[in-house]
This record gives sequence, structure tokens and C-alpha cells, in this order.
Amino acid sequence: MAEARAAGRKAVVIGGSVGGLFIANMLLRQGWKVDVFERVGEGLASRGLGIARHGELLSILVAAGVREEGPPGIAVTGRSAFDRSGKVIARFDYPQHLGAWSGVFNPLHAAFPGDRYHLGRELAGIEHRSDKIVACFAGGARVEADLVIGADGFRSTVRALCAPEARPSYAGYVAWRGIMEERDLSAEFRAHTFDQFAFCFPLRSQFIGYPVPGTDDSVERSRRRYSFLWYYPVAPGDELTDVLTDATGHTHEYSIPPPLIRPVHIQRLKESAIALLPPQFAEVVVRSERHMVQPIYDVESTRMDFDRVALLGDAAFVARPHVGVGVLKAGEDAFELARCLSGSSSIAAALDRYQDARLPVARDTVRLGRRLGAFIERGLEGPWSDPDLGLAPQTIIRVSARPVAHLEHADVGLASADNRKQRNESLPV
Repeated sequence: MAEARAAGRKAVVIGGSVGGLFIANMLLRQGWKVDVFERVGEGLASRGLGIARHGELLSILVAAGVREEGPPGIAVTGRSAFDRSGKVIARFDYPQHLGAWSGVFNPLHAAFPGDRYHLGRELAGIEHRSDKIVACFAGGARVEADLVIGADGFRSTVRALCAPEARPSYAGYVAWRGIMEERDLSAEFRAHTFDQFAFCFPLRSQFIGYPVPGTDDSVERSRRRYSFLWYYPVAPGDELTDVLTDATGHTHEYSIPPPLIRPVHIQRLKESAIALLPPQFAEVVVRSERHMVQPIYDVESTRMDFDRVALLGDAAFVARPHVGVGVLKAGEDAFELARCLSGSSSIAAALDRYQDARLPVARDTVRLGRRLGAFIERGLEGPWSDPDLGLAPQTIIRVSARPVAHLEHADVGLASADNRKQRNESLPV
């Protein structure tokens, strides 16, 4: 039934990362003709670091036509919080796999026809006709379709065209990230800390460290890597501009490519690590061979449906990475959009159903991310400094472990818990 309804329909997906590939593969399996257009000219396989593999992600990958054959990642038994001396002060038992972003992107990319995945194609405009929509690209190319899907990330061109008021809002801090090979860490770290999903709360900031698979997705000992993420206050204005300015004096908008970060900022980061972090985690920051910086932004759209145009993933809402569900959120958006398109008599009705289902969850995700990062944004000494936030270390490691759609209302104080529902049903194809 779904295939018959989809016959002859064409979708243009803007954005070739995981969100775009989730929905492209799902619609292709329903019988749609689908083309994916990615603005960058080189492949994305090497991008991204570690991700938490939530159980829901596996069923979404299956719905997208991916059959995982290898291990889902590195198994951890839970999360631990450490004090300044390196002593464990809180634990939360939560078995989980920690994987690499490439472990999701690569099989999704392999499942999609290569001749329908187009690199170096930048969207310039969208034209609405009575029964069709036209994607207009830089250079003059025009592609007519029944549906345009914006899955082009937090700097989404599709969102800028359809909802220009929904712009990224800087949160007042950045996430410094780094990664290094397991074999290059000290024997003591490998023996006592490597397998920990670890949280620390240095002055006015938050540090997270966790193991991830190796560059070849290996989970074998000595071939794995360790990644860190340090939320660190950087004031808006001159201070943020300085971080985003490269050695030539060019200031980058929103983010700066890792190779262009000025060495003075890496050196300051290492000095802060020695001064503020437990010794075992300072080692990771100081010895990492690759550092990058991610300014933290919120993006909140008022709509996800714009008359034959749909937004999904970070193109619609960007939640601070404290909640750790960026890939899952994109997958759940894609799953719901494909489900609505397969079960509705018209595209307009499907997009209405999709928006009604996903807006409340997306808003809750953004709100939870803001709450978890509020103490950094406000310059508080630690998350416990304001009792009204209710963010003791035990609470943070527990609440940030689970997808928002499956959190209990009491955990996060969010108003729309009744609008959430688990999506365990199969995707019609």
C-alpha cells in the first residue's frame, strides 16, 4: 500500500549527513525517487567523533535498510562522576555502547545509491508551484520534486529560506573536544580510567570523557581511542570572536575548522586542564593529538512543515550536546516523517501529522539541554550552586543518559510528557 502511494513521487533531500541519509533510505524503500544534495565537495565519512548508541537507534537503522554486522561499539556499564582529586563521587548503572559517528554514517551511505548522492551542490532557493516544488542550486541547476526535506544541519539553508527568524543563539560557552589513541595513554589511565564514561565538574564548566572505537571502527584493546568534551565558558563578543579567528585574521561564522585554531588557544586549554581537572583527565587534554572547538548554540523552530518542505534533525532544532541525542533525534525525526508519508493520503496531511508528533519532543530536548547547561551559561561555580536547578552530579549523569522521549516527567520537569510515545512499531514499506 505504501509503495503504491509513493509510486511516482520524488523527494529532494538537502543535506548528506546522517539525518539526510536516514530519510533518504527510508523513502527509497517505500518506492520514492530520492536524490540527496550535500553542500560540501568532499565526503563526510571522516567527520564526527563519538556518539552514545541508544537502543532505539538500532531499530531506526534497520528501518533505513541497514543490517549491522559488526559490534555496535564499546560496552560501558554506566556513568561515573569524579571530584577534583579524581575520586568517584557518584555512579549510575546504565549499560550502553559508545560508538563512532562514522559507524552510523558509513552504513547509511553504503545503503543509498551512489549516483543519487550529489556532493558540492549548494541550495540557493526554493520555488513553490501549484503542485510541485523546485530546488534551485548555485550555478543554475533546478530540480523539481513533490517534497523538499531540509536535513542540512544547524546552519540550514532550508531553514534560513523558510523560517529566517529561527537563528542559532549562542549559549555563552564552547565545547572543546579532543581525541587520542588508546595505546598513547599512560598504563595507569588504560588500567583504571579508560573504560569509564566519566563526568567532572571543574570550576564553571563540565568535562566528559569516554572511549570510542578506533579509526577503523575497531573495539579491540590498544586499537580504540579516548575522546573528551569540555564545556568551557567563553563570553560572547570579543572573546568568542578571538577563538573563531584564525592566524590570517579571518573570523569564521559559528565555528572554525580544527586545523585553523590558533595554537595560543590550544596552549591555554592545556594549562586550564592542568590547573582545574583531575590528573588522569588533564592527561587526556594535554596529550590529545587533535583538538577542536564547538561553540554551543540553541536553535528552535516554530514549525517543521512549510508547504511541501519539511525540516528534520538539527535543521529544525539544535539541542545542546549535554543530552547526547543528536543522531538519535535525527533518526527519530526521519522515522516519523517516513511513517507519516506512508500512512497519509496526501503530502500535506503527512507533514501536518509529522509536525504534531515531533515538535513537542524537539522542544523538550532543547529545554533539557538548556537546563543541563544553565550553570555554565550563568557563570555559576558548579551545577549544584543553584538548588532550583536540581542538578547534583548524580542527577546529571542519570538524566543525560537517556533519550528525552523516554525520560520520566519528574526527571526533567518538562510539561509535554503526555505528548511523547515510544516508537517501537515497524516502518511500513
